[in-house]
Amino acid sequence: MNPWRLRLLTQLDTLGTIRAVAQAASLSPSSVSQQLAVLETETRTQLLERTGRRVRLTSAGLILARRARAVLDHMDSVEAELHGFGEEPAGLVRLGAFQSAIHTMAVPVVTRLAREHPRLDIELLQLEPHESMPALRGGDADVIITTTDFDELPLGPDLDLVPLARDPILLVVPPEHPAAGRGAADLAAYADEPWSLDMPQSYMAGLALRLCRQAQFEPRVVCRFSNYMMTLQHVEAGLSITLLPGLTVAHSRYRVATRELATPVSRTITAAIRRGSPPRAAVHVVLDALRQITDLPLPLPGSAAGPPGGARPEPPRHRDR
Repeated sequence: MNPWRLRLLTQLDTLGTIRAVAQAASLSPSSVSQQLAVLETETRTQLLERTGRRVRLTSAGLILARRARAVLDHMDSVEAELHGFGEEPAGLVRLGAFQSAIHTMAVPVVTRLAREHPRLDIELLQLEPHESMPALRGGDADVIITTTDFDELPLGPDLDLVPLARDPILLVVPPEHPAAGRGAADLAAYADEPWSLDMPQSYMAGLALRLCRQAQFEPRVVCRFSNYMMTLQHVEAGLSITLLPGLTVAHSRYRVATRELATPVSRTITAAIRRGSPPRAAVHVVLDALRQITDLPLPLPGSAAGPPGGARPEPPRHRDR
């Protein structure tokens, strides 16, 4: 069996459609279908069946896809061992992290490990929780930094978790807003404000909606951004208010004011790997480095973030999820 075709099969199990697998693998849907057909020939087993216009895995296909993950992980482990020959951690580790953890956790870890383990290659992927968990389960990431608080896509028993830190959720308002510097915020008092939210189906969009509804109102959403820097720029301009994790605001160059919530809410930042994967020295080195990042600089409640004197930074020119 061709390992590349096995990976396509595991991606189909995770992503659900041929089109989604094609996008993830940078192939055409017809090429994915052709390769999966070849895999059926190799295994002499029907792995796919049609239901209307969709294709789904048969019982045999599901078994092979889930066993294949362990096979692919083991191959990665063997390749890394041969590359390093037991002397030091070596090989490729794909590290997925959500937006605000990129600069505060992932980049420092990658920088440090590049010095300490030159044979270790870390591919850093910007992935929000709703993207990173399927990527981990599908074998497209080896380690992810995520949150255990994402109700829409919970972490299951198929993953091993390493708690890293807790991060408060803050109300973010313009620096001249009447609410700036008034202590803990009761969200019900902001029912008539214009709100900025993350994109639908994302962790922060779901959390913000849930908290607003618990406060007995539906937020008036005036914009949605997948980029927190764009959200902060919108808030700084006085056009909206928002809810964001503390890490996001702590390292912002934008002038905004933050307030803790009257009923405190925080997210648990967690590293995760696939359970049952053969132990890889390279993966454990990355996990150990992440464990050591425990002193996370968070903003003080009611503090203003941004450059002195109100200077505005250049707007972001690239997608930073």
